[in-house]
Amino acid sequence: MGEEYGAKFIDVEETCPYLPDRLAVLPFYLSDFRSEPAAFDLVLSEGVRRSGIFIYHTECPDCTACEPIRIPVDDFQPRRRHRRVLKKGEDNLRVEIGEPRVDLERLNLYNQHKVGRGLGEPGSEIDIKSLKEFLGITCCDSREFRYFHQDKLVGVSIADVGKEAMSAVYCYFDSKLAHLSIGTFSVLKQIEACRAWGLKYLYLGFYVAGNDHMRYKASYVPHERRIRGVWTRFDEQD
Repeated sequence: MGEEYGAKFIDVEETCPYLPDRLAVLPFYLSDFRSEPAAFDLVLSEGVRRSGIFIYHTECPDCTACEPIRIPVDDFQPRRRHRRVLKKGEDNLRVEIGEPRVDLERLNLYNQHKVGRGLGEPGSEIDIKSLKEFLGITCCDSREFRYFHQDKLVGVSIADVGKEAMSAVYCYFDSKLAHLSIGTFSVLKQIEACRAWGLKYLYLGFYVAGNDHMRYKASYVPHERRIRGVWTRFDEQD
């Protein structure tokens, strides 16, 4: 990562959100790829993630547990459970794709997901300004996948689009509808969108073998993981 991808804004040092016994070091860069989708593909291929108007990557001391993961969408073959999720979702959910939005409906859904899924304790909810800074503003071409159940918004997934790749940024949904597996359904719909739009890869962020919330990503096969700077293909789940 160099200055050609933006000016370094800050180095964030914090307790690792995936492996709490370790220190995470995350360089953040102020960037704008809205007129350069091919440049955005390049930074995605280097393991970069986006948060608001910033991009970042991991630079953690003595730890390489975070492995960027992507799905070559033309090669992906859904497993039986994926096909079940897709059918149940298509029978019960309506999908819309549009520009990212931030409003009270989305804020309430985000906070319900955060607490309901055990991703934060009661009292850790965020405000609408924080949601806008995280998911409402962007430095690239971003899309919002919206999922409705009986005309009620029950899931939102933000994705970034480059010239040849899409990056799944974050998905939040009504935790009371766990039987619909909205998170998995969203990945499958994004794979469909990649194919329809002529994109080669869907990036899923980081795979972390030691984190229960991240291991599910390896179930999408074949996939590729960037290990010590080299993309390595996996045709079976670990």
